[in-house]
Amino acid sequence: MARVVARDSRAFTELFDEHAPVVLGMLVKMLRRRETAEEVLQETFLQAWNHAGKFDARRASPRGWLILMARSRAIDRLRSSRARADREERKAREDKAVMAEREPGADVSLLARERDLRLAKALDTLPDEQRTCIRLAFLDGLTHTELAERLDQPLGTVKSRISLGMKKLRLVLQ
Repeated sequence: MARVVARDSRAFTELFDEHAPVVLGMLVKMLRRRETAEEVLQETFLQAWNHAGKFDARRASPRGWLILMARSRAIDRLRSSRARADREERKAREDKAVMAEREPGADVSLLARERDLRLAKALDTLPDEQRTCIRLAFLDGLTHTELAERLDQPLGTVKSRISLGMKKLRLVLQ
């Protein structure tokens, strides 16, 4: 570690080669997605390079220090993902409630049919991926997570498709 503190890139490469497989394994178990784990691994080693002077051999081994940093970053990533997913699901429920509202009065079925027809036409203007995500989320009632699993797509991709599709629908239905 003293050589890494001295900014010896060879020493850093050795540190990475020796400890990255173990740290990555732990991150994959925590984050359940290799791509995300690899991002956090990169962030961890960048932090180790930038803050090598803070390493204290009396408190931890290099591997222990790296694992502690990686674990903290992974927990932050999980919390952030959960908060984002919660916000998106709340928004989806609100949007679903708005789409499900019916006009009061005797002409309810006529108004509902007209609105359904307008919605169907508006949905047809969307790209297939966005239309599929919106139909599954709002008409079939799937959560974003369920949708991502059913379509075998990343959660972020599904959320982006829904968000972009909803923006386009708002413009078309104004």
